[in-house]
Amino acid sequence: MTAENVENIRKRIAAACARANRNPEEITLVAVAKTFPAEQIAEALDAGIADIGENYVQEIREKRDVLLDRTLRWHFVGHLQSNKVKYIAPWISWIHSVDSVSLGAEISKQCERHSRRAAVLVEVNTTGEKSKFGVHPENAGELVARLKEFRGIDVKGLMTIGPFLPDPEASRPAFRMLHELRMKLSRGGPPLTECSMGMTNDFEIAIEEGATLVRIGTAIFGKRSRRE
Repeated sequence: MTAENVENIRKRIAAACARANRNPEEITLVAVAKTFPAEQIAEALDAGIADIGENYVQEIREKRDVLLDRTLRWHFVGHLQSNKVKYIAPWISWIHSVDSVSLGAEISKQCERHSRRAAVLVEVNTTGEKSKFGVHPENAGELVARLKEFRGIDVKGLMTIGPFLPDPEASRPAFRMLHELRMKLSRGGPPLTECSMGMTNDFEIAIEEGATLVRIGTAIFGKRSRRE
């Protein structure tokens, strides 16, 4: 079932790219395995997935230990507390949710201890919802500039979460805002190449609006059996 789901998602990604006149190779599919066991991650890897996302530090550590013999890139996509950075810094590939200078500084410090750099994205709150993390769009440029001063991280781009509404079209303004912000912040300096946006309900809209990474959980692994 996981392999069939992955194939279906790739077809939908290709269709969205065709509508937007984009190349599907521009899109990185991050399979978000929050609450699902390592065995299901292995099935996704067997189906060609190379990027796995997780929301919780303890969970990603446990699954990594099980899958040490597998080749993949681990993405941390949830809210990250500074005091937990040290547990994932030695090996994490991407952190999608950096929303403060202090968090970026801690990630950089911990990565430098292991003589490596982690790719990071600045999380932007494009919906104005107080329940969501992320920097205000007007402050994103300043945060990006500050984070680029740190040697242990590589600022790749921006991330956002669309509104949790039944109609995927409701996410379009937020996604368009993030893409336009990325383009604006890329002028006159090293470009921000990545936009992480779009989940199971709205990833096709996100692709049409410029996403380069989409974070898909339910459509690959199924409905979660416990509260997120």
